[in-house]
Amino acid sequence: MANEPQSALFNEEPELTGAPPVKAAAPGVARVLLPNRAQMELRASDLESLLPEGHRARIVWAYVERADLRAMYAGIKAVAGGSGRTPIAPEILFALWLYATLEGVGSARALARLTQDHDAYRWMCGGVQVNYHTLSDFRAAQGAALDGLLTDGVAALLAVGAVKLKRVAQDGMRVRASAGASSFRRRGSLERCLDEARAQVESLKRQIEDDPGALTRRQQAARARAIREREERIDQAVQRLPELAKLKAKQGKKPEDARVSTTDAEATVMKMGDGGFRPAYNAQYATDTESQVIVGVEVVTVGSDMGQLAPMVEQVTDRCGESPGHWLVDGGYPAHEQLDAVAKQTEVYAPVPKPKDPSTDPHVAKPGDSAAVAAWRQRMGTAAAKQIYPERAATAECVNALARERGLTRLRVRGQAKVRGVLLLHALAHNLMRTFTLAPELLGLRIAAPNAAVITT
Repeated sequence: MANEPQSALFNEEPELTGAPPVKAAAPGVARVLLPNRAQMELRASDLESLLPEGHRARIVWAYVERADLRAMYAGIKAVAGGSGRTPIAPEILFALWLYATLEGVGSARALARLTQDHDAYRWMCGGVQVNYHTLSDFRAAQGAALDGLLTDGVAALLAVGAVKLKRVAQDGMRVRASAGASSFRRRGSLERCLDEARAQVESLKRQIEDDPGALTRRQQAARARAIREREERIDQAVQRLPELAKLKAKQGKKPEDARVSTTDAEATVMKMGDGGFRPAYNAQYATDTESQVIVGVEVVTVGSDMGQLAPMVEQVTDRCGESPGHWLVDGGYPAHEQLDAVAKQTEVYAPVPKPKDPSTDPHVAKPGDSAAVAAWRQRMGTAAAKQIYPERAATAECVNALARERGLTRLRVRGQAKVRGVLLLHALAHNLMRTFTLAPELLGLRIAAPNAAVITT
């Protein structure tokens, strides 16, 4: 070592583990450090610094903080000084679902993963760990609370004059249900499936009694729950058969051909927008045309819109405390009995069917027409109607398109009540963004100037 020349000891730099690679170069060429993006780094940061001012997640949280969540808190049994596990605050779960809806996320599992990986969801959780089961249960159980929040939001916008309820447009869209086409069975098949499910329950009981140690308690509970839920779904399908049999008879078809899904008994095969037939629900939204705020939400299990006018008018009247001046719908809604039912509440604007005889004026009252039907025919022939009616498509079609962009193309829940909860979440998310545009002061926000960042007051 002592006799080695100095150049042999210092002719190369030592290679350090984890150090940026040194670019090899010929003598006389610049030696530089290149980026090493595989190098692990640990940086300390607080959650508050993850999101900039004006981020959409902050807008969602501003709304949730001011919302009346007493209905969500009513089901919490844990109290200060008492025993039991402390539940997650409803504010967190509600905010997560609202933001996820705006971002087009409808899966509880996907949302749970985002709370670990995405800064906006991590910020809303604030260090609280959330699993998919809790998220799913919350969405399924809060239908009534979400409906109340929709009413509160519309009332606040009415109070500040952002919603005037001069005209309302109603439209429906068919949303694919969480049920396969092959899950539909006739009565005979349903009864056999029900017998098989009951036999599975008895078989599991005997298996547990004969060998209690064969399955863990968790495995026993999981299998028992799966079999019980399947039996309940099949039983619900059997109970719905008479309803669909009457519908078949009304359509001139054989009642015995009625089929019900063993996956989601309340889903109905409907004709979709592409002309195909698939299990679906009929989602109904009523929207104020001037403000684009959703004021009514409903879901029905029939594909036709014919009987949905009067129930929605009644719902909006109850929710808002007043009836809109004009009600705009497409040609699938104005059944004569529906027009009679709402005649004292609002004026309906809907296209009049073309008569078979081209020489017949469709806007002239026909013999046997009620006063409401005759007034509707005459109204649609006026110049004012031609100016008013285009607002329907500009409003309803826009709201439906936004809902589909946010993921309302296929449902991930089963049952009419749970589906309505999903529709209410979409309505609340939509109205939140409209409130941010129309009356940000209701969220505790102000906008300093056009295109300026949102500042929390």
